Amino acid sequence: MSETIDSTTDFSTPSMIEGIAHVVAVEGAIAWLEPEQTSSCGGCASSSACGAKGIGTTASRLEFRRFQLVNDIGLRVGERVVVGIRENALIKASITAYAIPLATLLIAGALAQWAFSNDLATMTAMFSGLILGLGFSRLGADRLLNQGNLTPRFLRRARPGETCDTGMQA
Repeated sequence: MSETIDSTTDFSTPSMIEGIAHVVAVEGAIAWLEPEQTSSCGGCASSSACGAKGIGTTASRLEFRRFQLVNDIGLRVGERVVVGIRENALIKASITAYAIPLATLLIAGALAQWAFSNDLATMTAMFSGLILGLGFSRLGADRLLNQGNLTPRFLRRARPGETCDTGMQA
């Protein structure tokens, strides 16, 4: 079986994860957007435990997810736009939020168990490791935010009826 490689694909450029958002307000040079709720939201088996679901009505949940973009292209209230975030930024954010606290919790617990062989000391060390890891995560998230890695980018205006593919776009 032979595979052909598209020579026009640039594999050095990280993929973009795309989503559609509605412009809900424009304040000077800033446009406020809310992500469009996809049909899959709330439809999976774990929808009752999903963090994206939030508390309250759909409108209140989306309001908490509002984000801003610099409006240098003349966006107007009511427009639908396609925004994207680099795949590697999403991976970095996930590692920062989940892997760092979990790693510090487990390392602290393992070291305490090895040093003291005492359950109370191990639990105390694990709790301390979690708090330390959350602090490191906060610093890492601030760094990612200050670098602009977590900021969605305007890609294009959405065509009528366009929905976002859950796959990644280059």
